[in-house]
Amino acid sequence: MSLNLHNAEFLTSAVDPKGYPVHDRKEIALVGRSNVGKSSLINTLVNRKKFARTSNQPGRTQTLNFYRVDTICLVDLPGYGFAKVPESVRKKWRPMIETYLMGRPNLVGVLHLVDVRHTPTADDQTMSQWLQTMDMPYVLIATKLDKISRGQYGRQTKIIRDSLGTAPLLFSAQTGQGRGEILQSILQFVDDSSQKKPFLTK
Repeated sequence: MSLNLHNAEFLTSAVDPKGYPVHDRKEIALVGRSNVGKSSLINTLVNRKKFARTSNQPGRTQTLNFYRVDTICLVDLPGYGFAKVPESVRKKWRPMIETYLMGRPNLVGVLHLVDVRHTPTADDQTMSQWLQTMDMPYVLIATKLDKISRGQYGRQTKIIRDSLGTAPLLFSAQTGQGRGEILQSILQFVDDSSQKKPFLTK
């Protein structure tokens, strides 16, 4: 399987299942802390700077955003763990994210993003543990690689691996490093899902 990355479009935003797009495309979700670079990763994958909306202001994404990329769909989930977002908004995010991750039959895999510069937070650990407990296919991705020196790669990778139990793919939206490996992971999610029933919680 291959993807025509030029054939991409924004589909819709949603806050609950009633707003999800109705289609039979496989979906891959992007999860991570606010401002970790989920939208930038999507833009890098499709080679468009402004395809997915990015912001320097953490907490900007407050809905589930669905992007069709050829025959699949990437779903940008609201970032977690940003304390300055109003409490009323943060309380809405958790059920919004959990409802999608636990009940969307189209979902075949998750890209879990963490910032390579920092030790994973308690929220990162909770998300990682949940993905492992639910046996959800996922790939851990350490973003913002261009923000550290090459000599720090090994140390930061070890910190993340020791904290979350798996070694991350290293990615930079600025240089494109890691793009190919992430695309391969997405295709693997789709290929693997064709051999088993859609993921749903019991």
